[in-house]
Amino acid sequence: MMGRPRVRWVIFAYLFGFSFIAYLQRTSFSVAAVQMMPELGLSQVRFGSLLTAFLAAYTLMQLPGGIWGEWLGARAALVITGLLGFAATVMTPLAPLLLSGAALFALLVLTRVLLGISQAPFFPLSTGVIETWFPAGRWAYANGLQVAGLHFGSAAGAPLIAILMQAYGWKDALLWTSFPTLALVVLWAWYGRNSPAEHSSVSAAELEELRANPAHPATHPVTRADLLRVLGNRDVLWLTVSYTAMNYVFYLLTSWCFLYLVQERHLSVLESGWLATLPFIAAGIGAGSGGMLSDWLAARFGQRFGYRALPLVSLPLAGLLLIVGVESSSAYLAIAALSLAFAAVEVTEGAYGAAATAVAGEHTMAAFGVVNTGGNLGGVIGTPLVAWLSSQHAWTAAFLTGTVAAIASGIMWLRIDSSRSLSAGQVIAAGH
Repeated sequence: MMGRPRVRWVIFAYLFGFSFIAYLQRTSFSVAAVQMMPELGLSQVRFGSLLTAFLAAYTLMQLPGGIWGEWLGARAALVITGLLGFAATVMTPLAPLLLSGAALFALLVLTRVLLGISQAPFFPLSTGVIETWFPAGRWAYANGLQVAGLHFGSAAGAPLIAILMQAYGWKDALLWTSFPTLALVVLWAWYGRNSPAEHSSVSAAELEELRANPAHPATHPVTRADLLRVLGNRDVLWLTVSYTAMNYVFYLLTSWCFLYLVQERHLSVLESGWLATLPFIAAGIGAGSGGMLSDWLAARFGQRFGYRALPLVSLPLAGLLLIVGVESSSAYLAIAALSLAFAAVEVTEGAYGAAATAVAGEHTMAAFGVVNTGGNLGGVIGTPLVAWLSSQHAWTAAFLTGTVAAIASGIMWLRIDSSRSLSAGQVIAAGH
C-alpha cells in the first residue's frame, strides 16, 4: 500500500509556478523591446535604463523583503507580492494608451520599479519555505529545481511573446500573458501554509522526516541582534560577493541574448525568439541537476566541500564557454556555446541556496535577502554597461566582461565554509 503523497511537493509546485511566472514577465519585457523601442521612440540606452530601474528596486528590496517574510510568513507575503506584480505588469502595455513623451517614460519607470518591489521578496521567501518544508539533505535539490522554474518561464517567454507580437503587437502580447498570475495567487491563498504543522494534509510520517530540521516558529520578527549576526557572518558575506559576480553573467545571458541574436547575428525576430529559448532550457536543466548533485556531494564529502565543489569547476568553465560563443563564426554554434555557458552558471544555484540555508538556519529568509541583494547588484552593475557596449556594437567586449566575472565568482568559493552555522557565532570581529 502506497503512503500518502508529500505535501511539500505541492507547496514546491506553487513556488515553481511563482518562479515561472516572474521570469515569464521579465523575459517578455526584453523580447517586446524589439517592437516597443521604435514605437515609443526609446533608444537602446533608454531601454537599458528601464531594465536598470527594475533591477535597482529589486536589489534594494531583497533584504527588507526577507525580513518582512520572516515577520509575516510566506503564505500572506506571496499573495501580496503576487497581486502587486500583476498590477505592475498590466500597467506596462496600458501606459502608452494613456500618456506619451516624458510622462509615458516616467510611468514606464514606475511600472518597472513596482515590479521590482513585488518580485524582490520571492527568492528569500522561497528559500525560507524550502528550509521549513524540506529535509536538510534536500535543500540544494529543491532550490535548484525552483530556480529551474524561472528558466523555463524565460524559455516560454521568448517564443510566446515573439509569436503574439507578430500576430497582435507587443501591447496585447504583454497584457494577455499577465493574467495567469491572478489564478496562481488565488490558489496559493487557498492551499499554502507557513509550515508543515499548520497544514491539515501533512502526514505524521512527513512531519517525522522534518524532525531533524532546525526548530523555529513559522513567523518571527528579526531582531537587530539577529540582523547584525547575519550581516556580519563571513560566509554569508563571501556568498554575497560571489553571487554578485555569478549573477553578472546570469543577467548578461538573461537580458541580452535575444537582442544579440537579432542585432549582431542578424537573425529574424521569430527565429531569435525560438533560439533564445535554448539558453534558458539548458540553464533550467543545469539548475535542477546541479542541486541534486550538490546534495549528493554534501552527503558524501560534507557540506564544506560538497557545496563548494561544483562552483569551483563550473563557473570558470562558463567563462571559457562565453569566449567560445562570441568568437564562433556560426550563429548556431554561438547559441550552443552560450547555452552551455548558462547551464554551467546555473548548476551552482542549488549550492548557493543550500549553503546560505545551512549557515543561517531560522534566519534563512534574511540571509538569502542579503545574498540575493549581492546577486542583483551584478545585474545593476552589468545592465547599463552591456547596454552601452551593445549600443556601440561591442558585443564581444560585453560577453568578455562576463568571462571575468564567472572566473572570479568561482574562485571566491575557496573562502566559503557552509559547515559553520550562524549560531556558532562565526562573524567578522569589529575592527579586524
